This record gives sequence, structure tokens and C-alpha cells, in this order.
Amino acid sequence: MPYTLEKPTILLITPPLTQLNTPYPATAYLTGFLTGRGYAVAQADFGIELVLRMFSRTGLKRLFKAIEQGDYELSDNSLRMLRLKREYLDTVEPVIRFLQNKDLTLAQQISYSRFLPEGARFDQVEDVDWAFGSMGITDRARYLATLYLEDLGDLIRETICPYFAFSRYAEKLALSATSFDPLEEALQAEPNLVDKMLLELLEERLQETKPDAVGFSIPFPGNLYGGLRLAQYIKQHYPHIKTLMGGGYPNTELRSLSEPRLFKYIDYVTLDDGEGPWLKLLEHLQGTRPQDQLQRTFLLQQGKVTYVNNCTDADIPHAEVGTPDYTGLPLRDYLSVIDVINPMHRLWSDGRWNKLTVAHGCYWKRCSFCDITLDYINRYDVAPATLLADRIEQLIAQTGQTGFHFVDEAAPPAPLRDMAIELIRRGIKISWWGNIRFEKTFTPDLCRLLAASGCIAVSGGLEVASDRLLTLMEKGVSIGQVARVTDSFTQAGIMVHAYLMYGFPTETTQETIDSLEVVRQLFENGVIQSGYWHRFSMTAHSPIGKNPEKYGVVKVGPEQGAFAYNDLWHDDPQGTDHSLFGEGLAKAIYNYMHGVALEEPLSFWFDFKTPRTTLKPDLIGSAIAQPHRPDSTRLNARVLWLGTIPEIEFTMIARKGETLERCLLTFFEKAEDFQVKTTAIIGQWLFDMLPRLMPDSPEALTLKQLEASFPAEAHLRFSEFMSSPTWLELREKALLLL
Repeated sequence: MPYTLEKPTILLITPPLTQLNTPYPATAYLTGFLTGRGYAVAQADFGIELVLRMFSRTGLKRLFKAIEQGDYELSDNSLRMLRLKREYLDTVEPVIRFLQNKDLTLAQQISYSRFLPEGARFDQVEDVDWAFGSMGITDRARYLATLYLEDLGDLIRETICPYFAFSRYAEKLALSATSFDPLEEALQAEPNLVDKMLLELLEERLQETKPDAVGFSIPFPGNLYGGLRLAQYIKQHYPHIKTLMGGGYPNTELRSLSEPRLFKYIDYVTLDDGEGPWLKLLEHLQGTRPQDQLQRTFLLQQGKVTYVNNCTDADIPHAEVGTPDYTGLPLRDYLSVIDVINPMHRLWSDGRWNKLTVAHGCYWKRCSFCDITLDYINRYDVAPATLLADRIEQLIAQTGQTGFHFVDEAAPPAPLRDMAIELIRRGIKISWWGNIRFEKTFTPDLCRLLAASGCIAVSGGLEVASDRLLTLMEKGVSIGQVARVTDSFTQAGIMVHAYLMYGFPTETTQETIDSLEVVRQLFENGVIQSGYWHRFSMTAHSPIGKNPEKYGVVKVGPEQGAFAYNDLWHDDPQGTDHSLFGEGLAKAIYNYMHGVALEEPLSFWFDFKTPRTTLKPDLIGSAIAQPHRPDSTRLNARVLWLGTIPEIEFTMIARKGETLERCLLTFFEKAEDFQVKTTAIIGQWLFDMLPRLMPDSPEALTLKQLEASFPAEAHLRFSEFMSSPTWLELREKALLLL
């Protein structure tokens, strides 16, 4: 494209495949930002579009025909599915409509009438009644319909497209790809039928939008091959179109990029947040910015990969990135699937969520296993709660949906508090969830506030349930603290998911077993409802990857290559053989989530000898039972009343020859009404003060200010009042100290 002073038209694409239930938010963020700067932007999620094209009657006919005409060595399962071709063709479009929530009446047939042809994936449904018995037939049907799609995915993977998967496309080609050779070899091969369907989508969109620049968001390794296959087509047929690439994958894997062959397909690769680099690139394409003044951008100069970052402009502040704009994405066509029977994982795959961030980066940024040296974690930047609430309202108006997933590395407690108060103040009703740290700032009162604002679930990293290893990781939490925080969330009605890690360097067999015991006790005490074990992975941009010797690790590779560099192999000479534990840990937590086998010894889950736990059986119970700070020590806390304004009534009573004036406050709440009886003086004071403590009050009063306003005529000290039944009743109902 010749450089011009006119603003170029831009097409942003998320290549296949990420999630089927909701669009990955990167293109929506960039669309909102660039349209706010006056650019014409179109966007497409080729993951959902490809799946809908494949799993239509027409698409499935093409797939079956290609399989029948090909020379494939088929398994018994695939042969059976081919014999059931008619059944699949007749059911595929009804199943898709059902998963799109466009025809839920099909749930009864899918659940109980042998409506679906069944392949090998259905062998795992023996516990479906146990898992979904209390959840209704729609969830059961959604799970079975997901297995039906997975069966078809297995057939496709066994035949015409060996690297097809619903949440990752050719992921293995990009994982730890220090060499570009496997990707280059795949890209030079003739496109298979799935590739051809993808390229058909691209051609249609290019004709529709006629872009001058196409940007590919590559969040994960499983998006890279699809993105490069699309870029290859553009270069072959529309060489004047500039191609750009950014996202999570290049941000972590391509920071030392020196592979020139990538630039046969991609003109520019940008790092970290895309708003700034994209703005500079577009100015360059318009002829208003020299190439040597780009920001965080790789390009090819005279056959050599060059990194240009001479721009002196500051990063775009979080408050100025704008509201995500989902215009052009088929929001009503996404699929609500249930691929794993795990309550937290369901939030990832079932239902459509608007994606937002409370803050840019991580406020903690110390964990030794995390990529804290990278911008997306290291640069912490918060937007005001009022702006966040504005964005929420704008997204509700645009999408018509009130579910929000906050995609922060760890949502900070204070901004969450402010957001929650602002949502309640404005009367914005949403459901939201996100990732947090299990830190003591999440008090019972803060958790109650978050629940009142619409929080339904949180996930957080317990990682290794060993205080020694938590200290080595610099997590900044202890087991006891995690127990109390998870209890606070659970008591507030918020589901808790724990990320767990095994195989951290120097972790012993005893520590792994003790970690499992902590997890068992957390489930036994009902303070977490979901969890997942991850095997530790060392990355090049984490403190442990940069200084492995400090953690007792011998790093063995790979050597840094010309292409991707992030995941590191390593030896742990001081630790145990961590590969032995994965299956047993997964089996244990699966059963614990269903309340099963909590009384079994930990050795029950392993087929080799393991030591007994060294932990006390009441470790978690004792931590939960510890009393919280008394109110009298929290005079600087903000006082917030989440209840209603009561009706007030005064009565006279006779006691020991005296006539006393009493006060009755009647509160009419959503679930149940309640009454508070107190003296006339205290009752009137409460009636006057409660409106000033509500979220929509223009002032924020502390407990100390409340104490100063307490009437002297009450004939008791404020500290005594805080021990009275009246105060305790209000605290139990809706009076929070934050």
C-alpha cells in the first residue's frame, strides 16, 4: 500500500481457535480505541465463524465427502461415525442452534431420547446423572451436545486435519517453537479442507471490508498457524495489504525474534499493549511518522529483523484505552458448551461474557514463577471506578448482556471495592467474576460488598499448599490466610476456585502430599468449591527463569533460537519425580469437588507408596475459627449501609414506675423484613445516620466520624454500643466496615 495521508481502513482478526462461548477481547479493545481516534475498523472472530461453517449441514457434507475420498487409515470409532453420516447431517444444525440458546426445547430429546449419534466421547458419560442430576436437563443436554461436537472433532483430527481442536488450532506447531521450521513446513503444504474453509471466510471478509491493513491478534500458540495461513493468503492475493501481528503469544514468545521467514507473511510484529504501537504504525502508513519512530515493533530491514522502539511517547494510560467495541462480532451465535464437569471451568465455556480489566498489570508483581518482567504484568495502572462503571454501562447498552469477566492478572481489592460501591450507587445489575489474590484485604465485609455488586465467583492462586514454598514463590500469602479469605468469599455466596501447582523446584514428596491434604481440608470445610492442579512450567521472563540457580534448578534448555523463546526445560535435582503425581492429584480433586472420598487416606489416589501427611487434621478448621478483628479497632474503616431506609415508630413503655420512650425501626428487605428495637435517642440517631452511610451518599463516613456523631444523651459509650444487640443485628444484616 502506498503511504497516504488518508486514514487506512483496518480489519482485525482473531484466528482460530480460542473460546466458542465468547469472543476473545483483544480486537474489541483495539476496535474501541482506534474508532475513538477516527479510524474505520472492522473485526472478525474466525474461530466461531469457522466452527459454524464446518458444523452446518453443508459444511459437514463437505467434510464427510473429503474423508470418504481420502486415503485414511480409520479407527473403529471413525468407521462407525461414517456409517452414521446421515444421523450426523440431520442433527448438526439443531445441535448448534441448541448450543446457541436459540432452541432450548431440544434439551429433553438430547438428554433422554437417543437423539444424538454417539461416538467414543460418550464412553465417559456414566457419571452424567451424578454430575447433572440436580442441575436440570438443559445442562445435561449441553454436556452431551458438547461430547457430540468433540466426537466430530476427533474424526476431523484423525483424517483431514490432524491439528484441529476446538480451543486450539495447530497448537503443537507453535509450542516452544525455537525453530520456525515446523510452521514453515506446514504453511508450504497444500491447505487442507479446514484451511480452505478458513480462507473462504477471509476472502469474503476482504471483499466486504476492502482493508488497507489487517491485524492478527494471536493470544495463544493455538492461534498462530491459523493467523499465518491467513496472512499467507493475503500476501499471495493482495500484496498491497499490510499485515500486522500482536497479542499474548508474541508478547511472551517472540521478544527475541530474529527469524526473517516470518516476515514473508507478517509485515510488523508489535509487543505488549497494542494501542500505542498500532497508533504509531498507522501514522507511519499515513506518511506522518518516520519508520525509526515506531514503538515496540519488529520489522524486516534489508533482510534482517529489526526491533524499533525509538518513539518517546508515553504508553496509553489505562483510563484512555476506551471501551471495548464488539461491533461486527456475531454475539448471538456463540456456543455455550460444557466440556468439563467443573463449576469454575463452566464459566469459561458456558455463556457469553463481556471482558474488561479493572486495572492494567498486577499490583503485587512479585511471584517468582510469573512473567513479572513483562509489561502486561509489570506496569500497574488503574482507572477510576466511575470510568469503569461508564464502560460497563456502555457494554450493556451495546451487547444487551450483563455478564462480565474481569481478565486482570489479579484484580486489586481497593479498586474492586470502589467499583462495587459505584455499581450499587448507580443501580447497575450485573453478574461478574475474575481472578484475585487470596490476601487478607478481602475481609468478610469486602466480600459481602462484592457479592452485593454482582460478584458470583473468584479464582485465585493457592499454588502450592506449603508455607515454605509459598515463601520461596513470594506469593505473599499463607495457608491460614488463604483459608480465612476463601471462607469469607464462600460465606458471602461467592464461588471460589483455587489454582494449584505441583512440581515447583525443590518440592518434596512430603510437601506434595501435604499440599493435597490442605486441599482436602479446604473442600472438607466447604471454603472452596472448585480447583485445578497445574504442573509447574518455567518461563524465560519469570524470576526463576532468569535466575534458576537461586531456586536450586539446573536449566537444561532449550537454547534460544531465532523464533519463539519462553517455555524452559529444567532439572530439579533437589526435588521429587513430579511426573508421578499428576494423575492422582487430578483424580483426587475431581472427587473432592463432588464431595466424594474426603475421608479416604491420601495414599488412596496413588498407585505407589506415599508418606502420610504431617499436617494436623484441623489445620484449616482452626484457621477459619480464628476471630476477626473487633470493630472497635477499625475506627478508620468506611461505614457502608447496604440495606433500606427503615420506617421509624416511637412508643412509650412503663418500667419500674418510669415512662420510657422506645424506638422501633422496621426494615423492609428483599428476602425478609426485620425490626430493631432500641432507645428513642439511638433510634433517631440511626434513622438520621443510615441515609448518610448508603452508597449513593455524597460523603463517605468512617467509623471514627460515626463515633463523633453518637449522641452523648445515649448514656453509653460508642464502644459499648458496638457490643449491643442493636449494632450486632445491623452488622449481620447490611452494615459493612470497609
